[in-house]
Amino acid sequence: METPLIVPQGQFQLQRLPYRKHELLRAWDAADEYLLNHFAEHCKPVTNAKIVIVNDSFGGLAVALADYQPIAISDSYLSQQATQLNLLANQRNPEQVLLLDSLSLPDAEIDYLLIKAPKTLALLEYQLHRLRPLLKPDCIVIVAGMVKNLPPTLWKILEKLIGPTKPSIAVKKARMIFAELDSALSIPLNPYPTDYLLEGTEIVISNHANVFSRDSLDIGTRFLLQHLPSNRAYQEFIDLGCGNGVVGLSIARQLPEANLCFVDESFMALASAKQNFVSALSVNRSAKFVAADCLNGFAANSADCVICNPPFHQQHTVGDHIAWQMFQQAHKVLRVGGELRVIGNRHLHYHSSLKKLFGNCRQIAANAKFVIFSSQKS
Repeated sequence: METPLIVPQGQFQLQRLPYRKHELLRAWDAADEYLLNHFAEHCKPVTNAKIVIVNDSFGGLAVALADYQPIAISDSYLSQQATQLNLLANQRNPEQVLLLDSLSLPDAEIDYLLIKAPKTLALLEYQLHRLRPLLKPDCIVIVAGMVKNLPPTLWKILEKLIGPTKPSIAVKKARMIFAELDSALSIPLNPYPTDYLLEGTEIVISNHANVFSRDSLDIGTRFLLQHLPSNRAYQEFIDLGCGNGVVGLSIARQLPEANLCFVDESFMALASAKQNFVSALSVNRSAKFVAADCLNGFAANSADCVICNPPFHQQHTVGDHIAWQMFQQAHKVLRVGGELRVIGNRHLHYHSSLKKLFGNCRQIAANAKFVIFSSQKS
C-alpha cells in the first residue's frame, strides 16, 4: 500500500516485510503517527541525547528519527530487515540507526525510551526489566499502541517496573502511555527465561519471553511430536519457524545421524532453541541456528525434510501469507523425494495449498483440532 507516513519529521514511503504483491496493509499505524507528532512538538533532544526505540514494526519510527541516530531494539529479524530497507528507500544512511536484537542492551544511559506495545506482554515485561537500569532519572518513557492493543495488564506492568503512568487522549484509535521513573520502586526479579520439563523426558526446556507457549508444551506441538518423520534416509532437516526448538530437538534424538537447521525470525526463539539443543544433546552434537525470513537465502535442493507449524498471524495481523511463503520456499529448498511435513488447525485448509504446489498431499494424522500433512517433492 503506497500510503506515505506524513509527520513533522518528513514524508516517508514504508514497506512491510515479507513483501507481497498488491499489499493492502500499511507498514505503519496511527500509533506511529501519534508518537512522532508528539515527539516533534514536545521533545527537544539535546545533542547526543540517547534515544532508544523498542518494537518498531517495520522501521517507521527509526526512519523518521534517523537524524538523532537512535538505537532500535527488536526481537524480529523481519523488523530489522524492513528498517534497513526503509532507511535506504527514504535516502537515510542505515548506519544512522543501530539495530540491536532483543537480548542485547545499549551501551549508554537512555534519555528517551519509545516503545511500541508488543503483542506478547511478557516481552514488554522482559524489556522493561532489562532497560530500567539504563534509564536516566529524567528519562522520557512513552509506550504507544492502538487502543485495542493496550490492555490493563500493560498499564500494570509499566507501573510495577517504571512508575506512575498517565494516558494521552485517544487519536485515530491510538493512544500513548507516559511513564515516570520512580527510583524508589522495589523491582521484582526478572522472571524470564522460564522453563518446563519436556513430557516423557528429563529434558528441561528453556523459553525466553517472546517464545510461543513458554510455560508448557502447546497442544499442537504435542500432537506433532507423536508423528515426526522417521525416514532414516533423510539427512538434512530444517525446523522452520522453530520456536524453542522442541520439534527439531526431538528429531535429533530419534535420528542420531541427522543434521538439523533451526530457522526462526525471532531472536529469542533461536536463542531458546540453541540453549535447549545444547543442553539436551551436549556440545558434541552440532546444529545450525539461522535468523531468517522463512527460507530466503537457502540453497535450492539442499534439504531432505522441512517440518513446520506455520504461524497464521504477524504481530496483530491475521493471514496465511507466511504459511504460503513457507510452503513455496520449502518446495524450492527440498531435494527431489524430500518431504514437507506440516501441522495446522483444521480450519486453515493447508491441504489445498500443498496439493496445488507439490501435486500431492497426504494426511498423516488428525484429531479434533489439528491435521498433519505430508507432501513430497517430485
